[in-house]
Amino acid sequence: MTVPHRRSRRRRWLVAWAVAGVLAGTAVLYGLFLSAPSPEPETGGLLSAVDVLSGEPAEGFARAEAPRAFRFPEDHGPHPDYRTEWWYVTGHLDGPGEESFGFQVTFFRSALSPDPPEEESEWSTRQVYLAHFAVTDVDGGRHRSFERMARGAVGMAGAQAEPFRVWVDHWTLESHGDDLFPLRVSAETEEVGLELLLRSGKPLVPQGEDGWSPKGPEPGNASYYYSFTRLPAEGTVRFGDRRVEVTGEAWMDREWSTSALGDGQVGWDWFALQLDDGRELMYFELRRRDGSPDPHDYGIVVERDGATRTLSGEDVELTVLDRWRSPVDGTEYPSRWSLQVPSEGVDLELRPRVQDQEVLLTFRYWEGALDVHGRGPDGELSGRGYAELTGYAESAGRGGAQP
Repeated sequence: MTVPHRRSRRRRWLVAWAVAGVLAGTAVLYGLFLSAPSPEPETGGLLSAVDVLSGEPAEGFARAEAPRAFRFPEDHGPHPDYRTEWWYVTGHLDGPGEESFGFQVTFFRSALSPDPPEEESEWSTRQVYLAHFAVTDVDGGRHRSFERMARGAVGMAGAQAEPFRVWVDHWTLESHGDDLFPLRVSAETEEVGLELLLRSGKPLVPQGEDGWSPKGPEPGNASYYYSFTRLPAEGTVRFGDRRVEVTGEAWMDREWSTSALGDGQVGWDWFALQLDDGRELMYFELRRRDGSPDPHDYGIVVERDGATRTLSGEDVELTVLDRWRSPVDGTEYPSRWSLQVPSEGVDLELRPRVQDQEVLLTFRYWEGALDVHGRGPDGELSGRGYAELTGYAESAGRGGAQP
């Protein structure tokens, strides 16, 4: 497998920093004792991700200062000396008829302090966990999202490496056997439920330089991360009173860091595509307040055998073809794109499978399922993917730049 050696900048460390700030800011709100679903704010998130991401990183936490070899199974588990980390799964599922679904299940850990608790008790902890769960019912044209937050104490939430498990209340991502795979994903609310088994597909993909991703020139302003870009999935989806047996494919990102968002950045647009020719393509753009290109725009192509090639912003032409306005307050998001990679012979159109896939939880973003159609080097090419769009509500409220 070819490992990329270009400095990369992925959106997950940005999301995690937003979550770190959100957890710190809302810990008092929740009393740090709750693990119940959060109410959906009328106009979006309680805190601004852009504001949370700005500023200096917290002192006292470990920093990702240089490449290091991954250590498994330890690195599948928690890294409490780093401020934040996450286990992030998205995918597409199909039923025996015309039923089709997209899903997102995410677990975030955030350390509220680099120091151990002053008092030792079963309730003492410096770790807080947040989970997001969303399902898109494509045929029904519906998208639902939920969250849970809990302290990493008395079994309410936590993470472990052997056997692998991360959980918030009864929402779990855990190994179903002695090895990492298969993974069991489980999340339930009164309205929506998901129970999946994810099997090993392609090899692990180290991102950045041997799994080390510098975020800028400052020492330690970096993260460690890896991905599984194609995981066969099977299980059940419950949407309302309808339970459907499903099969499909998922994508998993894994990262931990102590880092911060750079000056002048107002958000990011991220795309992860699973193509029917057996390849995957990931690309993101970091949006700057002045509208200029960001030098850390980044992409990667994963071949059928797991070999990888990196893409810079100069390699990709991403054009917005349509927009969608949120019914909450009129915030405008891109809603259809042309994505061209001339060096790969790829010319694709990306369409949301449901337009309204906006997430309105503790913080606000659009994350949803895509259909992919176009041409590749061997002719017609199709597939499915996921997109994540952040910072649009904040930019609209501040007069910031939007593409």
